[in-house]
Amino acid sequence: MRANLLVIYTTRREECRRFYASLGLAFQAEQHGSGPPHHAAVLPDGMVFEIYPAATGTTGPLRLGFAVETLPGYAAGRHLLHDPDGRTVELRIER
Repeated sequence: MRANLLVIYTTRREECRRFYASLGLAFQAEQHGSGPPHHAAVLPDGMVFEIYPAATGTTGPLRLGFAVETLPGYAAGRHLLHDPDGRTVELRIER
């Protein structure tokens, strides 16, 4: 088994998109039928990360982790960041 989808809900969709894009995620705008517009990024292993609008609030307490080989502005190692909604994002730079 492997995870293949993670959806976060936010009232700050554009701010969250910019934050996660700054970590290297490439988002596409999507809308399925009459559903809400949202952003989706497909990770190299095929997992889909989506940012959906929330009527109120956010997904709630959640800790996410991403590993990348390199990312400008970050040294190798573990970095704890916070997205615009305050979710903890653990970023691991592998080289």
